[in-house]
Order: sequence, then structure tokens, then C-alpha cells
Amino acid sequence: MEQWAFWLWEEHSDQIEITLRLIVATVAGMVVGINRDIHNKPIGMRTLALVSLGSAIVILSGSVYEGLHFGQDAVSRVVQGILTGLGFLGAGSILRGKDGMEVQGLTTAATVWIAAGLGVTAGLGAWFITVAGTLVTLFLLTYGTQLEEKLIRFFGRSERSREGTLED
Repeated sequence: MEQWAFWLWEEHSDQIEITLRLIVATVAGMVVGINRDIHNKPIGMRTLALVSLGSAIVILSGSVYEGLHFGQDAVSRVVQGILTGLGFLGAGSILRGKDGMEVQGLTTAATVWIAAGLGVTAGLGAWFITVAGTLVTLFLLTYGTQLEEKLIRFFGRSERSREGTLED
């Protein structure tokens, strides 16, 4: 068993570290989001987890895959432009209800932003980061709400009021 684990680490240490970084970034965003959910604040676990994961994807793609045909400064400027532009697109998906208290579309906006991060990684040829980031994103979007509800019940409120939440 030890030989297998050592071989796996030796052969795939970079991919294991990248996956660990993506997961840790996601968990960090989730922890902050759970705190916000417990205190009935606007942005929740899924949204902040997606934003944190997207940030990790973009920074890893820029730092791990720097030996491309483009200069690091040029790639950095392009990534900044993409993320800034997509921020405006994501903002367009956020809607405020007539009462001014309910806001919808933040998870959609975060998903637009993370899709931009995944596009950046694919464009840089960071295939492993793209695949790992996509899988973590899909897991979070598929099971995030259920996990969020369980963690809220465990750490805070006994039942979650969906009124006033910003998650979609």
C-alpha cells in the first residue's frame, strides 16, 4: 500500500496539489458562505464557494502554465480583461425584487464568472485545472444546496428562511 501511495504522489504530485488547492479554495468560500447564511446575510455558501474556486482556477492557470508562447505580462492583462468584462455580464443577471429585499441571480453571476475562469484555463492549455475545476463546480452546483441546508441546520438556524436570500 505504501509503495502505491508513494508512486501516486511521485507521478502525480502536481495534479494532486492542484486538486488540493482547488478543493481548499472551495471549502474556504463555503465556510465564509455558511457564516453568511447563518446570519441571514445576502450572499451564501454556493456563491462564495464559486467565487473562491474561480479565483483559484484563474491564479493557478496563470502561475502553473507560464511557459506558453505568450509573455506572462500579456497573459495577465488578458485574464484581467476577461474577468473584468465578465463581471459586468454577471452583474446583469442579478435582479432585485419589487420589494427591494429579495435579490436573485448571484449564483448565476458567480457561475458566469467561474465559466470565464474555466475558459481562461482551457485557453492556456491548463487541461487538468480545467477538468478538475469543472468537476468541483458541477459538484458544488449539484449538491451545494443540500449540503448548505445540512450545514446551516448543524451550525445555526434550525430552519432556513429562503425569503431575502440571494441564492438562485
